Amino acid sequence: MPGLDLLIDDLRRLVEVESPSHDVAALTASAEALAALILERTGRPAVLVDGPDGPHVHWSGGGAPGVLLLGHHDTVFPLGTLAARPFAVTAENEARRAIGPGVFDMKAGIVQAIHAVAGLPAELAAQVEMLFTADEEVGATTSRELLEARALACGNVLVLEPSADGGALKTARKGGGTFEVVVRGRAAHAGLEPENGRNALVEAAHQVLAINRLGAPELGTTVTPTLAHAGTAENVVPAEARVRVDVRVAELAEGHRVEQAMSRLAPVTPDVTIEVLGRVGRPAMPPAASAPLFPLAEAAQPGIGGVAVGGMSDGNFTAALGVPTLDGLGAVGGGAHADHEWVDVDTMPARVGLLAGILRGLLT
Repeated sequence: MPGLDLLIDDLRRLVEVESPSHDVAALTASAEALAALILERTGRPAVLVDGPDGPHVHWSGGGAPGVLLLGHHDTVFPLGTLAARPFAVTAENEARRAIGPGVFDMKAGIVQAIHAVAGLPAELAAQVEMLFTADEEVGATTSRELLEARALACGNVLVLEPSADGGALKTARKGGGTFEVVVRGRAAHAGLEPENGRNALVEAAHQVLAINRLGAPELGTTVTPTLAHAGTAENVVPAEARVRVDVRVAELAEGHRVEQAMSRLAPVTPDVTIEVLGRVGRPAMPPAASAPLFPLAEAAQPGIGGVAVGGMSDGNFTAALGVPTLDGLGAVGGGAHADHEWVDVDTMPARVGLLAGILRGLLT
């Protein structure tokens, strides 16, 4: 079992190389730092797989693969966040917390995975692959084909996304996607002749109310308008408005229903047009996907919990292929995507042990 100080030092190394999504230069530096750490801890080199959004980091133990450890090294935080919120380990109510951009989602999970693999007997480590992608936070558009191929080749997937509250694993996830509703009207002077305009903002308000009624909480479906923009000046009737909509579904049929409902949105205002972009791009991860693997987690750590969550990960894609997938095996902490993101560092050795125990049970 690795010492806590070493785990913290390795976490610092990764956090201090910022890796915002879409920043190819930053993600290249991050991939190189991650590959160097993997080589140091495992003794085997990783391969950088180039992509339009930056390199993905792939490691193989060299034998016939039996499990894929899946994660991502991109984060939601822009360059410069590290200067404002540098890596540190703080004490709060006798608990120690690591803070810094990407520490919880999901660089601590990456560190734990590397050490879990490094501690395996050689014959078991040979059956492991690790893949850390560069674009999970922005939809996995450049990595999906690769991660799906490796998931199918390995036959089992353990996802290193952060744990649920208290360290529980994620045994099911909703699917979902993002839509953009574009409303196009006609500009006019708001004071002299507003009647000659076609107000896209007013039409967007009608559409937001209609969209907000599409959810079905009793089925686990949420349809939430989240962002809106309209107009060019305070004295101009807005000619265009755009509304972003977050959709989460627990059932495939609900995804189809919402897509159809969004496609049928019709304008209330005469001479206004509506265009709907987007789709439910990530399928749901059903409880059946994790059922073959969760007992191994219970054997490795009796009493560990498993919960269904609304968030999505690349595990949604692998589960949709029929590959057994267990998620939430990363860090224990909180504040994902927020400026108070943190990791309970004292739990890191136990999480390494949990992952190692699952791997031993799966591969022996």
